Amino acid sequence: MGSLNETKKYETIRVKSDDDNCFLTLYRPDADNTINERMIEECSEVLTVCEDSVKILVLEGLPDVFCFGADFRELGGGQGKLQDPGPLFDLWLKLATGPYVTIAHVRGKVNAGGIGFVAASDIVICDEKATFSLSELLFGLMPACVLPFLIRRIGISKANYMTLMTQPISAQLAFSWGLVDVVGENTENLLRKHLLRLRRLTKIGVAQYKAYMGTLNDFLAASKPGALKANLDTFSDPENLRKITRYVITGKFPWEQD
Repeated sequence: MGSLNETKKYETIRVKSDDDNCFLTLYRPDADNTINERMIEECSEVLTVCEDSVKILVLEGLPDVFCFGADFRELGGGQGKLQDPGPLFDLWLKLATGPYVTIAHVRGKVNAGGIGFVAASDIVICDEKATFSLSELLFGLMPACVLPFLIRRIGISKANYMTLMTQPISAQLAFSWGLVDVVGENTENLLRKHLLRLRRLTKIGVAQYKAYMGTLNDFLAASKPGALKANLDTFSDPENLRKITRYVITGKFPWEQD
């Protein structure tokens, strides 16, 4: 597949390598680290290159926001086009099933599609001040593509609760529910300790293990067609697009008066 090119200039991410580790940082500081098509393309490209040589992939965001979900400016608010959910689902599937250990190093806010990145990772380390939320239903949408990955992590009932309530949960609650594996104040130190241990594993051992795990449960792949349809149905609804457009232009939520 090739090797990582750290000199390549990416628009939405930052990439660096250390031996057989890759550090991929979501980097859209002027847009709350929201997801756009370019971010999906760039992340997918890096993950594909990592398949041959990388043993551990560390996914990070910014100190105050890990990822705040979809960029509404690309969902009808600014460009008036509907985003194909397939590439994002496939990106999360790469995180979940790819031949490397994926670690989400989470600080700050995680919302909507940002939860997909977290739930798709093998290991989640988060700061004790991090928060996690699903805000889609506030706009008449649903986290259709996120839910298979989230359900795999925390089960149907808690995923249902997060979806319906739409409000943030704390790092400690996310830990107790199983969305997060480790919570602490000094996440850099926690990450370092995990990397020291994981480096003892072999690349081939990790790849074989991840491949085997994928055979034990086909839930994610089986969920894809329904997830994509549900996503397209809600994101193409004219009334939902009107709410998104209004929010992008005015910053007002659907229940707020003009």
